[in-house]
Amino acid sequence: MSDWGRDYRLVMGVPREAFRPSPIFLGLVGLFALSGFMAWHQVTPRFAVFLFVVAGWLVSLCLHEYAHALVAYRSGDRDVAHRGYLTLNPLKYSNVLLSVVLPVIVLLLGGIGLPGGAVWVDHASIRGRLRKSLISLAGPGTNLLFTLLLVIPFAFEPNVFAHIEFWCGVALLAFLQLTATVLNLLPVPGLDGGNMIQPWLKPNTQKVYSTLAPYGFILLFALLWQPTINRYFFDAVFWVGDGLGLPQQLYAIGYELIRFWER
Repeated sequence: MSDWGRDYRLVMGVPREAFRPSPIFLGLVGLFALSGFMAWHQVTPRFAVFLFVVAGWLVSLCLHEYAHALVAYRSGDRDVAHRGYLTLNPLKYSNVLLSVVLPVIVLLLGGIGLPGGAVWVDHASIRGRLRKSLISLAGPGTNLLFTLLLVIPFAFEPNVFAHIEFWCGVALLAFLQLTATVLNLLPVPGLDGGNMIQPWLKPNTQKVYSTLAPYGFILLFALLWQPTINRYFFDAVFWVGDGLGLPQQLYAIGYELIRFWER
């Protein structure tokens, strides 16, 4: 093969296949679009909303982790490409249970957008504290962008009653993205918020964060289990949602719709 051919097939020493969206991700996008069409036209509406919300949430999870990996790649960690993180394939994540299965279960049972811990970044190859913080910020930044995009239609006061199931699904997805954004930004070791501030801490405090990081999810659940903290958290989420124009009634109905097995 000529030098030009080799250069065409490689991007900075990484095969171009490492940047192609995986069939699994494309399938999730297709399912998201199809279920949205079904919900709009009220074809098995409750099940359609269930598929619409779950598929949309999985797509956002893939893009959340992709954002981490892409910024890490641009910051000097080439191994994220070799690990398959830039293909948007959720099966390539370091812990599929924590990154995909558990968030979906919590979504269905608790109506919360639980953050996942998935891509492994070689921080030794990243120079500069700011870059390390930006890698962590990229994920919740993606959730925030999703939130804003999903809320925009409600600013134009659509006739939600004409396609009530569809708009309830959109509202619920926006609420889940909002909760994921807030949760991810909490300064809890192991979560994106904790990882954002860790490079700026003193060495001894960084060691404490690293020791607690594997137990970040447990710590998060313990915090949310406290009634006072739980109330403050959801009060803050509801306040932000109201400020963005996200209708509470719609995402409450959306949550009831996705639990189609209860009726």
